[in-house]
Amino acid sequence: MSDAPHAEAEAPDFKTRAGIALADRTLKIAIDRTTNTAETKRAAAVGAFPEFEAARERGRAIKDHVIANLGHYLETFERNATASGAKVHWAADDAEARAIVVRLCREAGARSVTRSKSMLGEEIGLPDALAEAGIERVETDLAEHIIQLAGEHPSHIIWPAMHRTREQVADLFREGHVPPPSAEDPGSMVRSARRVLREKFLGADVGISGANFLIADTGATCTVTNEGNAELTTTPPRVHIVTAGIEKLVPSTAHAFALLRLLVRSATGGEMTQYTTFHRGPKRPGDADGPEEMHIVLVDNGRSRMLGDEFRDMLRCIRCGACMNHCVVYRQIGGHAYGGTYPGPMGAVLTPVLDGLAKSRDLPFACTMNGRCAEVCPVRIPLPTLLRAWRGRSWRENLEPRAMRAGLGLWAWVARRPRLYRLASGLGVRALRLMGKGGWVGSVPLAGGWTAYRDLPRPSGKTFMEQYRGGRK
Repeated sequence: MSDAPHAEAEAPDFKTRAGIALADRTLKIAIDRTTNTAETKRAAAVGAFPEFEAARERGRAIKDHVIANLGHYLETFERNATASGAKVHWAADDAEARAIVVRLCREAGARSVTRSKSMLGEEIGLPDALAEAGIERVETDLAEHIIQLAGEHPSHIIWPAMHRTREQVADLFREGHVPPPSAEDPGSMVRSARRVLREKFLGADVGISGANFLIADTGATCTVTNEGNAELTTTPPRVHIVTAGIEKLVPSTAHAFALLRLLVRSATGGEMTQYTTFHRGPKRPGDADGPEEMHIVLVDNGRSRMLGDEFRDMLRCIRCGACMNHCVVYRQIGGHAYGGTYPGPMGAVLTPVLDGLAKSRDLPFACTMNGRCAEVCPVRIPLPTLLRAWRGRSWRENLEPRAMRAGLGLWAWVARRPRLYRLASGLGVRALRLMGKGGWVGSVPLAGGWTAYRDLPRPSGKTFMEQYRGGRK
């Protein structure tokens, strides 16, 4: 679907990427530092908010209502945004979205643009498109600034540089900042980044932002940050460009705040971010500041297609990142192993939509189906159900390797014959027991995918049914 020159196009497959990540001990340290903190803070925030479950239900209802009436709210938003002085552009796919943004930058005579964090921008390949157009891109979010210095893509939708340790960031700043930071403590490094970025904020010709929400009844866009970089990105430049997926719509400002109560608690464990800003049109006569032009690029890129299939519920997503913070797979391999724009459980659902199932079928199969992602999702997206749907589609489209299909066919044949199944499982349990040493099984023939990175507990010597019948006597 995409013809953007993404770096991951030449990358190894998922299993290879996951193997590399599992062998990286520094990566595991970096992931644990952030996800453990995120999980603890979210639990505290939810515990201090007795109405959280009711708020989740309201959030789900708001998003479902918008999805069911998307055409109406898109028309309403365009009408009100245009009335405020903004110009609305429609992009059917990533290529069209990139072309629109690059054209707007060229029309503005832009030599440099500042960009606040936007996963939609990553989805459509905007960083590469700006580079190909010869336009300097400055990432203003601190974590995005870090990965720009490293030449990487985000590994998390909230903390893009979570795969980097503080020590690694210090090395990047020493190499990329002139002058380098005075010390390696977080305060000194933040001050160094602020010094480098402040000049870029004031000199940019165009500021590009995403939008956490699009407000239909006012035509406003809403950004949510803790650093204030979005405000410095959208206010000083002459032109402000917003790129947003069409599913970001909400009916009114009140509905946006209802979802903000869920978003912030789920994402960072706070009650509200430091900066929640609503942008409505360009600068007006008498305004102290603001852009002279405001453009809003509404991107479909597969979302309309999702309206009519079993992945419709994924359009509820408010991009909080809670699913990946609690995912046992993500917490072992990080975000880059997923190979797409969106990592974790949400990425395992969205990447096949964006890149095609044939290229990304390993992602739905990487899930353990433990259900933690669905338990913490603030808008109740049934992520395991959606992942099972991709597995089913993969089977129907004959995308599994022949060996897997043959193996599953043999297992199904045995499973439909209870006596044979009990015999086979009994032999299997006893064979595993013989393979075990010290209470664990480290290697199993034909099961290297399971035992390469984990040991299996040595079975007791009897199957579950044998133990169950023995307990009833």
